[in-house]
Amino acid sequence: MRVRFAPSPTGALHIGGARTALFNWLLARHASRADGEPGELVLRIEDTDRERSTPENVEQILEALRWLELDWDVGPIMQSERSDRHAQALQALLDAGRAYRSSATAEDVRAYKEQHGSDRGFRGEPEGEGAVRLRVPDDGATVVEDLIRGPNTFQHMHMDDPVIARADGSVLYNFAVAVDDLDAGITHVVRGEDHVSNTPKQLLAIEAARDIGLTDAAVPRYAHLPLLHGPDGKKLSKRHGAASVQELRDAGYLPAAVRNYLALLGWGAGDDATVLSTDELVERFTLERVSRNPARFDEVKLRWLNGTYIRELPAQALAERLEAFTGRRGLGEAARISQEKVQTLADFWPLAGPLLDAPVDDPAARERWLTEDGRAALADSREALAALPAFDQAAVEGALAAVLERRGAKPREVYQPLRVALTGSTISPGIFESVALLGREETLERIDAALEGSATRA
Repeated sequence: MRVRFAPSPTGALHIGGARTALFNWLLARHASRADGEPGELVLRIEDTDRERSTPENVEQILEALRWLELDWDVGPIMQSERSDRHAQALQALLDAGRAYRSSATAEDVRAYKEQHGSDRGFRGEPEGEGAVRLRVPDDGATVVEDLIRGPNTFQHMHMDDPVIARADGSVLYNFAVAVDDLDAGITHVVRGEDHVSNTPKQLLAIEAARDIGLTDAAVPRYAHLPLLHGPDGKKLSKRHGAASVQELRDAGYLPAAVRNYLALLGWGAGDDATVLSTDELVERFTLERVSRNPARFDEVKLRWLNGTYIRELPAQALAERLEAFTGRRGLGEAARISQEKVQTLADFWPLAGPLLDAPVDDPAARERWLTEDGRAALADSREALAALPAFDQAAVEGALAAVLERRGAKPREVYQPLRVALTGSTISPGIFESVALLGREETLERIDAALEGSATRA
């Protein structure tokens, strides 16, 4: 099996494009494992739009694939560097009479349909100049045997002779793709269903190239993936949250979790499994289990799945990822005590940052929890913590539990004033772990500052 991922470098890699890349990667890797024959993924950059296909945009595509840890076996092949081959193939079709030049305009096409019927495909007359059109037979049909959607028939009589090159000889998308897929020996073209209307045009170009002996490569098989929608059922866009791989990376998601989640958008493992390692995805992935129905990207579900992956990481591995993400060092213990509460790497600093830097300023938290009763509970906590001979998590927990018992208080009536004193807010890692992380001296200093500040404001 030889598949390809062929993005146009017009910006950051969209989540839909990332899923297409992942599905092709999984197919290639599954084929290598299941068949014993090496499955290959070809990376082709379709950069013929010179205004938008900048080196920076190309790098964004490569950067996204590297972050997702999706490698490729061939490429990246720059489509723009194959212009000589495209020109050769175009001239061969012209010489064989399978294509012709025509100066017909959009108005000419409309006039033709008014004369012959609106459902009749346009047929032009060969001219010495103009754009190049591919000849479509009047009889028969092109049948796309879609591996996901089933057979789709396109009657030739309804198809216009498609333009495959401009008057200057520069080829258009459908012809360039057909030539490139044949030359690369692509066996399966797996892409979004927005390409369904392109496929019969590409198949006609492929058949013409094969008929005139331009190539003896086999015709690829096609599979069109369902589109991605947001949770509201509308086309996925920025209003649904992150829309690109780079945004997911910057939001603190883990590549393995993103691969897992994207694989489940339109594909099912067959047993309702949700958390699947990349190795399991490679083992199980087949096109037979890809749905033809639109898939819904829900960032809430992705957050949950990412949190599951974070909790499964060894504490040291999480610390290393957090240090790379935040640019801070020495996060080992803070990572450990935060692991159960964060769903993304970006959740870490709002949660634990105030312990590592300084308390934040949250007037609402002070007003609610550093009341007269709250300050009294805080003073009791200070006294208990100051008296501890050892200052580890177990000792802190025992001391604060004793404060609860003496006061006959609910946990939040003691722990929340302490949390606000230590972090400035009502959120933090576990209170016992947070106190132990700060240590005796810093804990007591922060409590004193809170008590003094509360008294001054009172």
